[in-house]
Amino acid sequence: MKHFSWRAFCVLIALVLGASFQASANTINSIRVWPSPHDTRVVMDMGEEPTFSYFALSSPDRIVVDIQNTTLKTSLPIKVTDSKVLTTIRKSSAPKAGTYRLVFELTQAMKPEVFKLPPTSDGQYGHRLVLDFTHEESGSSSNTNGTDAPAPATVKAAPEVKSTPVTTSRVSTKIVVAIDPGHGGEDPGSIGPTRKYEKHINLAIAKKVVSKLNSTSNVHAVLTRTGDYYVNLNKRSEIARKNKALLLVSIHADSYTTSGPRGASVFVLSTRRANTEIGRWVVKKEEQSELLGGGGILLSKNNNDKNVSQTVLDLQFSHSQTEGNKLALHVIKELRQITRMHTSKPVYASLAVLKSPDIPSILVETGFISNPAEEKLLVQNYHQDKLAGAISNAIKQYFKDNPPEGMIVVSHPSGTTHKVRSGESLSVIAQNYGTTTANLTKWNNLKSSSLAVGQELKVAAPNSTAKTSAPAALSYHSDVVTHVVKRGEYLGKIAEQYSVSMQSIKDQNNLRSNTVNVGQKLQITVKSSSKTTTYKVQRGDFLGKIADKYGVSITELRKANNLRSDSLAVGQELTIPQS
Repeated sequence: MKHFSWRAFCVLIALVLGASFQASANTINSIRVWPSPHDTRVVMDMGEEPTFSYFALSSPDRIVVDIQNTTLKTSLPIKVTDSKVLTTIRKSSAPKAGTYRLVFELTQAMKPEVFKLPPTSDGQYGHRLVLDFTHEESGSSSNTNGTDAPAPATVKAAPEVKSTPVTTSRVSTKIVVAIDPGHGGEDPGSIGPTRKYEKHINLAIAKKVVSKLNSTSNVHAVLTRTGDYYVNLNKRSEIARKNKALLLVSIHADSYTTSGPRGASVFVLSTRRANTEIGRWVVKKEEQSELLGGGGILLSKNNNDKNVSQTVLDLQFSHSQTEGNKLALHVIKELRQITRMHTSKPVYASLAVLKSPDIPSILVETGFISNPAEEKLLVQNYHQDKLAGAISNAIKQYFKDNPPEGMIVVSHPSGTTHKVRSGESLSVIAQNYGTTTANLTKWNNLKSSSLAVGQELKVAAPNSTAKTSAPAALSYHSDVVTHVVKRGEYLGKIAEQYSVSMQSIKDQNNLRSNTVNVGQKLQITVKSSSKTTTYKVQRGDFLGKIADKYGVSITELRKANNLRSDSLAVGQELTIPQS
């Protein structure tokens, strides 16, 4: 009997301990909050895959999440200061033993999207439970007793995406471009050998691209994210669309399982993905009105005709793919001048950020963060600046070669006349050329402000002898020049050439030392009385022709640019001394 009792006692203890262990098998290891302008994401890092339920309460507004068989291994409460909707995360009394109850205090009633994420393949993250609060959403509450007890009905629906009406007119004095820094927030992207995060590199380069584009008078660049937070892939295209962007350029850094691969690449939408997306848009008629241009109008008038939808969307995607490919070729041409290329042609891929039927989109892989040498380069300010310069120059060149209808684009070689395009007005043209409507009226003997498409206007005084810069699709601020470092040049010599201080060049280009590299582009602000300007070599140019254009000698051109021969490359920038 004693032996039997002892065995029974051991079995009983084992069952109790096993039940206790089972009741708290999972753990909440940490809670991370990622507020953004559009939504707030909460990520709970779990020890194991969670089993959960949730519901909404009101007075005050809250979301309550119950996670079964779980204990807490982090600190609560968490005060949230940067979110528009979430103020506090705290614990509450659990409905039963072994369940952990979290309460999310809100500023308004919300319908969150709650879902699980599996561990990442690289081991960066384990099991996660995610709550997404969309700021534009507001929901109704169902409990008014002020307690954290279950409401009569649970809230399980994902938030609806509201469509914002967008005008179909693209006539504007500004060319809008959307720059998308890949990843962000709890999504770090790839991680380099020394733990450098792709998301930080993407944002740094994207900000530089935007800055360079916005220094161009008739380009306005916008970011899909401005800080370290996550933006849904569908939301990125939506942001571009709402800003009426004509292009979407996504910035990334590549990675591989070994450290060998290196170099930049440019991705465009594959035909297979395009065909898949056409089918999705045909089915989801409510989204078709988001398309820009005439296609959106045609679709709205033939909403029930799938053949019309199929045809129009096919044309939209075909145009988007064609223009995206053109842009990709420009970017590759610029990148190969300043960095190694992994592929010399556009890569066709099935990537979500490229899927817009109405916005030509590309994805630029600036290098392999998994390669130790390139990881080191990608985090350096001067290399980021070179990459941003190449991408922004490619975008400008694309619009020079493919001027949008209704946009103000300087295209005449002399810079003294302008051919009127559809949608342009006298005041807009005057603003673009830095003059007044009174001057344009006087120089062209106009009797009214009405203009005809194709009409040529004088945009400079007839007797003006001012020298103009290179023919360009986009007009630049006259007090900022771009200098390309040549062999034998150093920072002091460049500063002396432009009559500026070395420190001013370092500050403007975020240089940490006096070292400059051959081919590096420097932005230099010069005084209005500066005796230099720059010229970008065009196809068919030669040194004598450029010298005649600016009234200087070939010798002066050679000296100003340290040229060892008279050979020139298309796109090469020359410093023009004043005669």
